Amino acid sequence: MIHVEGLSKIYRVHVRQPGFAASMRSLFHREYREVRAVDGINFHIPEGQIVGFLGPNGAGKTTTMKLLTGLLHPSSGRIEVGGFVPFRQQNAFKKRVSLVMGQKSQLIWDIPASETFLIHKEIYEIPEQAFKERLDYFTEMLELAHIMDKPVRQLSLGERMKCELVAALLHRPDIVFLDEPTIGLDVNMQEAMRRFIQSYNRDYKATILLTSHYMADVSALCERVLVINDGKLIYDGAISKMIDRFSPMKRITLVLGAQADIPAVEAAVAEGGGRIVVYDYPQLEVEVHREDVTSLSAKLLTKLPVSDLTIEDPSLESVIGLAYAEAGSQEAKG
Repeated sequence: MIHVEGLSKIYRVHVRQPGFAASMRSLFHREYREVRAVDGINFHIPEGQIVGFLGPNGAGKTTTMKLLTGLLHPSSGRIEVGGFVPFRQQNAFKKRVSLVMGQKSQLIWDIPASETFLIHKEIYEIPEQAFKERLDYFTEMLELAHIMDKPVRQLSLGERMKCELVAALLHRPDIVFLDEPTIGLDVNMQEAMRRFIQSYNRDYKATILLTSHYMADVSALCERVLVINDGKLIYDGAISKMIDRFSPMKRITLVLGAQADIPAVEAAVAEGGGRIVVYDYPQLEVEVHREDVTSLSAKLLTKLPVSDLTIEDPSLESVIGLAYAEAGSQEAKG
């Protein structure tokens, strides 16, 4: 459904030196430098898949989204989205895609959202019966009935984001780009948005590319992630395999039923190949390689007065941070 090969976007940026003399010189002789916002990335997304697109601020995520939707022309490379070349901006392509940006609004501020929906009905030439059925579906799924006639300026952030989604999906696109759709929302509203995205994907087999700084969005919605850093794609695959690749450790957390002296604790942990991260009675946290988790857990249960034990993977945030760090160190060596 989405095919990207050797995609790059390069900007020429004017370099301006400080001071009056430098400003005068720049009137006659400008210096430029190249900024590679996207640098030769490749990926393929099949129909019906929800894929997380992750990276730090300035990594190239939004630029890539704009290239995929045809808002920007690539410097080089090939893009196909639903069989179309995005930057040609064909009407048939526009009816198949949608871009939702959490920090941009397409709703008209002083009128109810329902009137914006009517405008979109005409723009996308949605038949009357289909428009009514879709609007009823979205109204029920997102619980919008009580706000449909309120001016947009009177809506809360969460209510506005729900209406933004409706406006973006009324023409029933089968390729959806979501750029920070839950930004600024509270926990309950984030969960409601995730449920809706899952339902839309399931009901219409939509292909969805999602960027978010909230890892709860990614872990709840995506089995596969693309990780970009400095314009380069540094990982493409399952979340579980990313955790295995960038963080080969697991954390064992124990609650001790009785005080144990530090030498005894250190001996038990070291014997199983682990490392103490925190020991603040009654809690003990130990880090260990994945392959040693079972044997170390057994040793700790035998040698220490354990009343509770849990084993956890590292947080997704920490794993992605390790991925960024590894990519940065490799680039520095190169």
